[in-house]
Amino acid sequence: MRAQDYSTQEYFVQRDILDELHLDGVARKRTQSSKPPLGERIKDSLRCSGPRLKQAVLGCVPVLSWLPRYSIRENAMGDVISGVSVGIMHLPQGMAYALLAAIPPVFGLYTSLYPVLIYFIFGTSRHISIGTFAVVSIMIGGVMERLAPDSDFPILNGVNGTETVNITARDAYRVQIACAFTVLGGLIQILLGLVRFGFVVTYLSEPLVRGYTTGAACHVTISQLKYLFGIKPSRFSGPLSQIYTLLNICQLLPETNVAELVVSLVALAVLIVVKELNACYSKKLPLPIPIELIVIIAATIISYFAGINNKYGVDIVGEIPSGLKAPRVPNFSLFSELIGDAFAAAIVGYAINISLGKTFALKHGYKVDSNQELIALGLSNTIGSFFQCYSVTSSLSRSLIQESTGGKTQVAGVVSSVIVLITVLKIGSLFEDLPKAVLSTIVFVNLKGMFKQFLDVPMLWRTNKVDLLVWLVTFTCTVLLNLDLGLAVSIGFSMLTVIFKTQLPRYSILGQVPGTDLYLDTDTYEEVIIFFILCPQTNMNGHLSNGKFSEESEKNQSMELKNGMLPTGMNAHHQGNGVAIITTETHANGHVSGQVNWAYQHDGNMSDSDSETGCHDDNDTTTQTSHSGDVEKGSACGSGTHSIILDLSTTSFVDTVSVKMLKNMFRDFGEIDVNIYLAGCQACVVEQLERAGFFSESIPKSRLFATIHDAVPSSRHLLHPPPFRPAGCSLAPYWLSLSPPPSLGENAPS
Repeated sequence: MRAQDYSTQEYFVQRDILDELHLDGVARKRTQSSKPPLGERIKDSLRCSGPRLKQAVLGCVPVLSWLPRYSIRENAMGDVISGVSVGIMHLPQGMAYALLAAIPPVFGLYTSLYPVLIYFIFGTSRHISIGTFAVVSIMIGGVMERLAPDSDFPILNGVNGTETVNITARDAYRVQIACAFTVLGGLIQILLGLVRFGFVVTYLSEPLVRGYTTGAACHVTISQLKYLFGIKPSRFSGPLSQIYTLLNICQLLPETNVAELVVSLVALAVLIVVKELNACYSKKLPLPIPIELIVIIAATIISYFAGINNKYGVDIVGEIPSGLKAPRVPNFSLFSELIGDAFAAAIVGYAINISLGKTFALKHGYKVDSNQELIALGLSNTIGSFFQCYSVTSSLSRSLIQESTGGKTQVAGVVSSVIVLITVLKIGSLFEDLPKAVLSTIVFVNLKGMFKQFLDVPMLWRTNKVDLLVWLVTFTCTVLLNLDLGLAVSIGFSMLTVIFKTQLPRYSILGQVPGTDLYLDTDTYEEVIIFFILCPQTNMNGHLSNGKFSEESEKNQSMELKNGMLPTGMNAHHQGNGVAIITTETHANGHVSGQVNWAYQHDGNMSDSDSETGCHDDNDTTTQTSHSGDVEKGSACGSGTHSIILDLSTTSFVDTVSVKMLKNMFRDFGEIDVNIYLAGCQACVVEQLERAGFFSESIPKSRLFATIHDAVPSSRHLLHPPPFRPAGCSLAPYWLSLSPPPSLGENAPS
């Protein structure tokens, strides 16, 4: 469809100038709220009916709404192929990420099974793949190192009397911690979902999340280096622990197990090459080559027949029990030690989950319920913890595979769970000789997407330096202060940037485009003729205005305005969404020139000489305006400023302090015959002003106008009475036009 060309079209609007009183009459403002009373709303929410019950059940259990309509012919083939592909990825990633969580690999397989089935029932996204994820796994691993370090499980070697680690006891206790951590995080997510707190993720901006996940990727990398080199570094905790760990690894490099390093490098090279081939030929390959599974099978076979564990001391996975474990109640006594870490993991996991879910939903044209996603993820964690699973979220790599291979619904997740279930029941024990170094290389390769986020730095440098600062601070704090404290500091810094944006806003001088109701920045546009000082686009609240606009300073600035000068720093004191000072001029300093054409003459017409000079009579005010925002005392026609207009069109609320500030402005400037007008107030702001007792005999509603364009001629109306006044209208009408309408010709008001 060809775009319509509007450049040659014109439109004409004729209406009365509308202040708040006349606007209420014209628009027929309701005297009573259309909302029912609170009591009625509570009763209505408690009423139960068949349709409402059905809607509630379908909202809480989304699978009941789409599964009965599932089309086998259209969706089954794609879901099966996608599910098999994702299931194959679950096997190596589940075992590899379990190492990050510092628990036996088989628990990663459990985590790839039960939560997926729970999300199938309660989730609203059709394409994300729930299961293990590197960032959440490393957060749990940090908790394990803190609460269950190797040093807490010593055992004497009966052969040589040396002290070793009781791995069985250590792993059993770590599984308890992981389950308690998971159920606590799940309960937090369910609680947030029930109170409709899904919007909490909006406080985690994209630069913050990407900087955090990049920093977490560095944690993951450092934690896996010990498997890559076959060394055993010391354990460090607290701030700078990653730096100390990295230095300790460098000191231990001479003790590298060469066989383990060779296994790691060979596996890493094969994984990188084949994954790049998958990326290059993704459009030609019906399915990506499952190289991770191939490498695991090949490494296990080589390790078993070559006996590299016994001959060369290569660390292997060890015993993997077949079958499923009976459900167990998590250890609730650990909650007090896990609450902070569990809350951080719950928020981060949800942020990753909802961002991926909304990305796919936007691409495929369906909606994702943010609150239901919180509940679905929380139930996946809570129920999964009873089956010895640890915290889950969606995985970018698996989700992309699920979507790109034709997956249409979460039936693909059920198919992937069947693949994992077969592995756990029948073939899991065959991977007991798998080298841990191979699992570490799988983790390394899957971090590629996170490390590519370093490319955000040059992009943000070009587009938004504040977001760049958030990204860098988040990344630095995450690396240096660990994942939990780093997240807290990052969120605090991100909020500070919002506060600083409101305290240090950008100011503009606005001018009217001749013949229109448009008011534009004079630094950008030259052909403008009325000047406005525009204050920051922030809400008027006490935090912004308190202490910045005292009565004494108001009086001083009022006298400066009376003398025809704009007070120094005035735009810094008025923290509204636009302080406008109406001035006229004959000659403008800087790039802007022109005249004000709003003055009304007694005969109804403006003389040519007046139009050229911008002077209308002896009572008119004329000033000279410079681009710096300073207004100097005018020359030919006037003595000073007579009106101030505050544009509140983008203000969404005012508090008691800002109401008091506005009252003081009206009073102090009124004492020196400078009139204050408000323009563009939203209905909610007007209601807040009414409740605060703002309007009175000295500040009538006639001082509040629908737009700046209504307020400008009204401010001149006090100096020059209008030439005519229609019946029933206290203010003169005006035309908004690009040229006079043919029907009126010369009689059209300017």
